[in-house]
Amino acid sequence: MTIVASPERRSRKQKPLVSESSPLLPEKHQDGEDCVHEGFNGASFSGAVFNLSTTVVGAGIMALPATMKVLGLVLGILLIIFVGLLTDASIDILLRFSRDGAAASYGGVMGDAFGRIGKMLLQICVIINNLGILIVYMIIIGDVLSGTSSNGLHHAGILEEWFGFHWWNGRVQILLLTTVLILAPLVSFKKVDSLKFTSALSVALAVVFVVITAGIAIVKLFSGTIQMPRLLPDIVDHTSFLKLFTVVPVIVTAYICHYNVHSIYNELEDPSEMQPIVRTSLALCSIVYITTSFFGFLLFGDQTMDDVLANFDTNLGVPYSAVLNDIVRVTYVVHLMLVFPLIFFALRLNLDGLIFPAKKHLVLDNKRFILITAGLIGIVFLGASFIPSIWDAFQFTGATAAVCIGFIFPASIALRDTNGISTKKDIYLSLLMIFLAVVSSSIAIFSDINSMFKKN
Repeated sequence: MTIVASPERRSRKQKPLVSESSPLLPEKHQDGEDCVHEGFNGASFSGAVFNLSTTVVGAGIMALPATMKVLGLVLGILLIIFVGLLTDASIDILLRFSRDGAAASYGGVMGDAFGRIGKMLLQICVIINNLGILIVYMIIIGDVLSGTSSNGLHHAGILEEWFGFHWWNGRVQILLLTTVLILAPLVSFKKVDSLKFTSALSVALAVVFVVITAGIAIVKLFSGTIQMPRLLPDIVDHTSFLKLFTVVPVIVTAYICHYNVHSIYNELEDPSEMQPIVRTSLALCSIVYITTSFFGFLLFGDQTMDDVLANFDTNLGVPYSAVLNDIVRVTYVVHLMLVFPLIFFALRLNLDGLIFPAKKHLVLDNKRFILITAGLIGIVFLGASFIPSIWDAFQFTGATAAVCIGFIFPASIALRDTNGISTKKDIYLSLLMIFLAVVSSSIAIFSDINSMFKKN
């Protein structure tokens, strides 16, 4: 029997009894709001930490070493920490306004503050952001398994190295097989908590990637085969200065997890644990990001590619180099495959909420669930087949939808303050977030357009 949660968000251990007249199923569809399934008593602290951490640590980690190439280690690491702190503050705003307004989704909070238009803007941004991220995941999977070319150099994929070049291990064929055999079954789950074990495995695989990368870099550093990389950016003209801002969307995108916060929160056994869950997840992810950025840039220096996994196809100058290369690449490809359904979960819910706002919950309509799932995964497959670089995708989504989801919308909710709970700290922080988001994104977009014209 479905139990309707009270506005006070009580622990699921203290659920009230329901009268016989209570509805068995939700009567109205609420986007982003999960049903409480029979026999499901709520998600645990550790399961929620793994799911949220998996949402955060995705493909963004592969582009972070390249941001160090632009910023230098000092500015790069400071920016990672700063964006992590701002992310914590923005999620805190969302959770507080959700509790006060009894909203069960990010869209619900936006709806309370700005009405139907605000909710639709949020849904559109989540759709754009998550589509971009999932396309990036597929691009990386294709790069690693089938290879990629950059600046006239071809970086061989794992399957090409193992079996040689054949028609069946071409990029499109491999992406199609991966989509049908692995990703499609994973995105068929209807509850976020169903993914807690795959999320735990994906976090472990991300840690394996970091440990191996750090180990190789440390061995080479002590052997004297590499030197400490540049600590500060190399600014020679106004173009190189503007280029510094192009990394901001990449780092912002790496922290975006706001669209899954409510899905995880709604399934918690004890909702009061959500704030510690958020901070534990962000601390874990910040450590992973800093470690990866430092050792990835240390290992490859100015040769670091936009997708650092593509660098793991050459002799690393350490024993068992070829084996370590394969372990690193396979490990992270599997990680991305396991992260994929979590990002897809929010994408599917928001698209359904945008198109069918008045229909019953998506998980209760199998036909609609299958059609939306198949359509979205087909779009992701086509996007990954035609978009050449993860940096291009990050720049677009990070400078537009990601900054809105992560900072501009939460700050606007606090400034709107429909329930009168904003403090002076909230107001000042919100103004700062909007200012930084608008300025950095505008300069990043201008710099990218300027670079495109010069290249042409």
